[in-house]
Amino acid sequence: MSANEHPGKPERLDAQALDVSEELLERYNRPGPRYTSYPTAPVWQDNFGVADFDAVCRAADVEGRPVSLYQHLPFCESLCLFCACNVVISKDKTGAAAYLDTLEREVDEVARRVSRSRPVIQFHWGGGTPTYYSPAQLEDLFGFTRERFTFAPDAEIGVEVDPRVTSREHLETLRRLGFNRLSMGVQDFTPEVQKAVHRIQGYELTRDLVMAARGLGFDSINVDLIYGLPLQTAESFERTVASIVEINPDRIAMFSYAHVPWLKKQQGSFAARLPEGMEKFRIFRSGLARFLAAGYEYIGMDHFARPTDELSQAQRNRTLHRNFQGYTTKAGADLYGMGVSAISGIGDAYAQNERDAGRYAGAVGERGLATMRGYRLTPDDRIRRSVISRLLCHTVVRKDEIEREFGLHFDEYFAPELERLAPVAADGMVRLAANAIEVVGLGRIFIRNVAMVFDPYLEQQRLAERPLFSKTL
Repeated sequence: MSANEHPGKPERLDAQALDVSEELLERYNRPGPRYTSYPTAPVWQDNFGVADFDAVCRAADVEGRPVSLYQHLPFCESLCLFCACNVVISKDKTGAAAYLDTLEREVDEVARRVSRSRPVIQFHWGGGTPTYYSPAQLEDLFGFTRERFTFAPDAEIGVEVDPRVTSREHLETLRRLGFNRLSMGVQDFTPEVQKAVHRIQGYELTRDLVMAARGLGFDSINVDLIYGLPLQTAESFERTVASIVEINPDRIAMFSYAHVPWLKKQQGSFAARLPEGMEKFRIFRSGLARFLAAGYEYIGMDHFARPTDELSQAQRNRTLHRNFQGYTTKAGADLYGMGVSAISGIGDAYAQNERDAGRYAGAVGERGLATMRGYRLTPDDRIRRSVISRLLCHTVVRKDEIEREFGLHFDEYFAPELERLAPVAADGMVRLAANAIEVVGLGRIFIRNVAMVFDPYLEQQRLAERPLFSKTL
């Protein structure tokens, strides 16, 4: 069946057919972006500041697109050794309370730049551990935000929770405020692996939290897993996945562990050996096979969802979107990120806040905003972003759609890229048709590699002293 016949329906994966040779795995398993943005963050510019952010906000208000809000709450009580997030570890919650005051100052400043006529269709708290804060503190922050923006009646309102510190009162408060989506980390249930990564979290604790959330009426529950952790095996990880299937979340994110000790020093403390190469691929494939057998659909980029879930439906009807929060059904919204290290994606521009908590607080205290860098897309960037987004979200690019949207001849504009795709097609990862590029077979697993063909910035980034990205598997 050709891409021209059914360009919007991704080919169903057969986990048992995903056999790779050592040579092919070594060739494709190399550092590459996850493409939560294009261009990726290393391309962004330090001379993009508050004045640039202001200009972007003014233009967005004129255009009047819907709004997505993200607030970063970075505090955790303990450090998970695999973590690559921007976190602050503290058992003393005095500093965390002061952070909320700073965040509210920034929320106020951002709200001044967003018309109340623009509906908030998506809101998310990430971290860190948002439920590090008390239910009363979370209620105050959400109320402060809601007073300053116009939330749509059917807004998607989500939060990341840690079952180890999330109480029944937390869940009841969040649900009463209107939160309808939960995401929680598990990573692995194997005791030896949990001890090695410094995250002890039992199956029963996780199951009971999910059951409580279901009872309170949360619409969607997501669970995060990580493969490639120390002491993991394909057999042990399959047992973890079997336990997750019993819990029955709506969505699963099964991430590849990104070993970047030059960026996150705590990762260098792993005493146990990390599974790599073919061993790591077998761990991934064991999880993939179990989830597919349980009826989940593989969305791509390590994400799974029930066939009835909005993500699966959006992929089938080609409305799926990807941003800094991963896959989402809320395409066409401007994302305003608030908090330390938070990223905004507004129109054809990106902006990021200061990544150090002290510098973030100082910047907000001085001028209300903490923009430290950003980027305005060029015309070529917009074309390539559209191609890469279609690949990652829909697994297919229809050339005529790109030609109509941007007024170009696809085969001429992307002649070098099509030439580089030829050996990828020979490896059975893409199907090249007259009017379409369709990702198939192993290409679904190595879809980052397919997208990388369209990224001209990668060549200069390969000259960096150390890799800027994790490996694609």
